[in-house]
Amino acid sequence: MTVTELIKNGNGKTAFSFEILPPLKGNSIEKVYRIIDRLREFDPKYINITTHHSEYIYKDMPDGSIKKVNVRKRPGSVAIAAAIQNKYGITAIPHMICKGFSREETEYALIDLDFLGITNLLLLRGDVKKLEADQLYANRNEFATDLQLQVNNFNKGISIDGSKHDVPQQTFSYGMACYPEIHEEAPNMESDLHFMKQKAVNGAEYFVTQMFFDNQKYFSFVERCRKEGINQPIIPGVKPIVLKNQLSILPKIFRSSIPEEMASELRKCKDDDAAKEIGVEWCIKQCKELISSGVPSIHFYSLMASESVRRVAQEIY
Repeated sequence: MTVTELIKNGNGKTAFSFEILPPLKGNSIEKVYRIIDRLREFDPKYINITTHHSEYIYKDMPDGSIKKVNVRKRPGSVAIAAAIQNKYGITAIPHMICKGFSREETEYALIDLDFLGITNLLLLRGDVKKLEADQLYANRNEFATDLQLQVNNFNKGISIDGSKHDVPQQTFSYGMACYPEIHEEAPNMESDLHFMKQKAVNGAEYFVTQMFFDNQKYFSFVERCRKEGINQPIIPGVKPIVLKNQLSILPKIFRSSIPEEMASELRKCKDDDAAKEIGVEWCIKQCKELISSGVPSIHFYSLMASESVRRVAQEIY
C-alpha cells in the first residue's frame, strides 16, 4: 500500500513511523535489525531509509604519498529496504536524492526497486555541503522537482534518453519534504510554498516536515499550505534531543528553532544524560499535542535517538 493508504487504514489512530541511517560499511545488517526490533512493537506503518552519496577521503599509500579516493561509506538504501520488507513485512521507503547521483544511477535504482517490488519513495534534493566539483555531474537532477519528473516519466515507461520501456509492475508513489521554518536556501516562505505547491501539483502524495520543536510553527505552516491549495497530508517530523550541544547545533544545521521554555531547561543540564531526559519529556509533550490536534502520522528521526524514540512511543501509543 502507499503511505497515504497506510495512514488512512489506521482507524483514526495517529500512525507511527521512523527513519534509520544505513550503518557504516563493514557493519552487519543486524545493526539495523536491532533498531527495528526495539521499535516495531509500536506498529510502524513504514520505515524510511536515508541514502548517501560518496565522499572523498585522503588515503596514505605504501610509497608514502597521499591519494584522494572517492568512497561510499554506507550501503545503498535499495538493499536495506529489500532486507527490511523481506524480514519484517513492514513497508520500507528508500530515500532518493539528486545530489551526488547521476540520472543514470537514479534510473538503475528505479529498475532495481521495481524488480524488488518496493514502490514507495521519498524524493529529496539532498545535501550539497560535502560534494566536490566533479561530483556535481552534468547529467544530474538539479532539484527535487527534477527528480520528481524523472520518476513520473519512469512511471509512464519513459527512460531518461526518451526511449520507451515497460511500465513498472506497480507505479511508484512518493512523498517529498517541506519546511515549517523555511528551507535554508529559500529567500522567503512564499518562495518555499511556491515550490511545495509545484511538487503537490506534479504528484507528491504527502509531505514530511523537517524536524521542529515548536508545534505552533507546524500548525501555522499547515494552515498556510491549506490556504495555498496544498491538501496532501503534511506529516510532522520530530526528534528527541539527546545531546546538550544540539541546543546550538540543530538550529544551525536544520534551521529548527528551539522554544525558550525548552532551551532554558537544556542550558541547566550538566551533561548529555540530563539533556536526553529533557529531550524525551519535551518530545512526549510535543507528540501528545500533535495527536490531540489530529495529525495523520508522526515521523521520528531516530538517528542516535532510537532508545529515546522508544521511550516517547511507550508514552503516546
